[in-house]
Amino acid sequence: MLLTLAGGALFFPGLFALCTWALRRSQPGWSRSDCVMISTRLVSSVHAVLATGSGIVIIRSCNDVITGRHWLAREYVWFLIPYMIYDSYAMYLCEWCRTRDQNRAPSLTLRNFLSRNRLMITHHAVILFVLVPVAQRLRGDLGDFFVGCIFTAELSTPFVSLGRVLIQLKQQHTLLYKVNGILTLATFLSCRILLFPFMYWSYGHQQGLSLLQVPFSIPFYCNVANAFLIAPQIYWFCLLCRKAVRLFDTPQAKKDG
Repeated sequence: MLLTLAGGALFFPGLFALCTWALRRSQPGWSRSDCVMISTRLVSSVHAVLATGSGIVIIRSCNDVITGRHWLAREYVWFLIPYMIYDSYAMYLCEWCRTRDQNRAPSLTLRNFLSRNRLMITHHAVILFVLVPVAQRLRGDLGDFFVGCIFTAELSTPFVSLGRVLIQLKQQHTLLYKVNGILTLATFLSCRILLFPFMYWSYGHQQGLSLLQVPFSIPFYCNVANAFLIAPQIYWFCLLCRKAVRLFDTPQAKKDG
């Protein structure tokens, strides 16, 4: 546990510093803000690949969705804790870099950061103070399969990150941006929203229940927890859909005008 925590505490900030240094050296025309923001996206993508890979390994190793075990289901959570702390700071650093030329007071920068990112900060806090204790202690030795499923929700992150990097580099007009937008919607829908019906179906398939019977056959708090987890995902997916509609409507709107 301590070794994994220490490894995460060194790995993510170290990777961020290395990426920032490499970008500053290789792209002298980029501002510090550009390098910091792109480095943040790169580190998030690396974490997403590690989490998704861990989730797939766990899922494939658990023949029983309730009692199946794999050591990564607990060990990667310890690695996740330093990432969530790092990512919260990295988001603030991006806000500071974005507004540092405006000579704002640090307290105003912090307030703007908390206001602009309140949902994401809440998301991080819930993971650290609710999901981590549940995953490591409260669930006992049950449910490694479902922990693995939750890890795979990160599959959409590299595509989301690439989209934001392309926006930052003013590449919204490119084919790459449009293809990435489609992949973002597809992975977000499948791994952050349809993931929850899949977990219900997996449990029902093993217990001989239909998908509609599962919510009435599991503890009420499980349904509440899943609803609480899926709600922000649906909200973010709606935002992504709005952006996609604007993206693909723009050429037609110009043509009609």
